[in-house]
Amino acid sequence: MTARKTTQKTSQTMKPSTAAKKLDVYLPATPAEFQEGVVSRDELNALQTDPPEWLRELRRTGPHPRSVVAARLGVSISGLARAGITEALTTDDIEAIRAENPDWLEHERATQAEVRRQAAEQKQQKS
Repeated sequence: MTARKTTQKTSQTMKPSTAAKKLDVYLPATPAEFQEGVVSRDELNALQTDPPEWLRELRRTGPHPRSVVAARLGVSISGLARAGITEALTTDDIEAIRAENPDWLEHERATQAEVRRQAAEQKQQKS
């Protein structure tokens, strides 16, 4: 008789910083219990499908991580850095920058558009 190996499925966990990146939120703005624990894959899925009020509010008003700020402004993260924006911004901060439409924003948007055009052109050449 051979012994059967029983494998118990263990839940994958991740650091709060990884979960915050996957949720597109700024970790220091999350509740302490989120920052201090570990997040399982199931918990992450639950946060994505049915976000609690703190997560909905954070996504709505910020502060937002640079990746979200860059996407909302239509520039790259490097473009933000070139403009001297290295910290998280709120939705109101982002709207103020859009309303002001500074020269750096126009320049970085043009740069981003050119990068996308070149990438599309390269993709077309490969096919």
